[in-house]
Amino acid sequence: MTSNGAVIRTDRPQVRRFRFLRRPKDFALRCLLYVAVMIGAVAFAIPFYWMVRTAVMPGREVYSWPPVWIPSEIQLQHFAAPFRAWPFERWFLNSGIVATLTVLGVVTSASIVGYGFACLRFRGRDQLFLIVLASMILPQQVVLVPTYLLFVRLGWNNTFLPLIVPVWLGPPFFIFLLRQFFMTIPREMLEAAYIDGCSPLGTYFRIALPLSLPALGVCAIFAFTFAWNDFLYPLIYLTRIDLYTVAIGLRLLQGMLGRNIQALMAAATLGALPTILLFFIAQRYFVQGIVITGVKG
Repeated sequence: MTSNGAVIRTDRPQVRRFRFLRRPKDFALRCLLYVAVMIGAVAFAIPFYWMVRTAVMPGREVYSWPPVWIPSEIQLQHFAAPFRAWPFERWFLNSGIVATLTVLGVVTSASIVGYGFACLRFRGRDQLFLIVLASMILPQQVVLVPTYLLFVRLGWNNTFLPLIVPVWLGPPFFIFLLRQFFMTIPREMLEAAYIDGCSPLGTYFRIALPLSLPALGVCAIFAFTFAWNDFLYPLIYLTRIDLYTVAIGLRLLQGMLGRNIQALMAAATLGALPTILLFFIAQRYFVQGIVITGVKG
């Protein structure tokens, strides 16, 4: 307040909020960024919309020209065709079992190994981590034949074990991702836990694991998506139709329902639905985990 009674306001939130309007160049760049993001979102959404639109539209409008973007009526009977042709519900269950156990294996093994590389000091730690990174460079085609022969000798052919057991041994990509996050945890916090009498395993469960929920969410989403959409390994190890996953089943349906494009698109929509729902449910953890992983490394 001044001597004549006038009140001077020191807070100017509106000025701070619209400060970029005083700089036309920054405002134009921001507008261009938003336009580019919107164009990219539309470009990625159009194929999914086209798939859903084809699955629910009448047959007379599928091949019409110019294309009909909005169906004149919604027909949901096409979603029942995949279940009548093959045991589609069994394939869904198989994919769910493999994806769920894969997520549990990735979260368990990769978090323990990543915590060891980031927070524990032992001889040869950096050399072992270099070996883990080097294993990421190897193409999967290089190790495909040796692993196949190994699993055949173990009698694991036509089982889910070749799809599940390897991820419980520490996938290199997820080890690297979680190590990057664990390295952002302040060292003082871990040392304080050691001083209080906490063991390394107790520090992992009491401090590191609760703080790593966003990073674990990212790993879970990636692992579920990889396992659900995996086509190569189920194709190699599974030969019985009742053991097929959704990815192989869709290829089988493509040969049987090739002329019924609505039923084929309905099956593809059902196959993509779990990963889309998972992403939207865990979107907050996914974005937060992507931001905080890789900050230090």
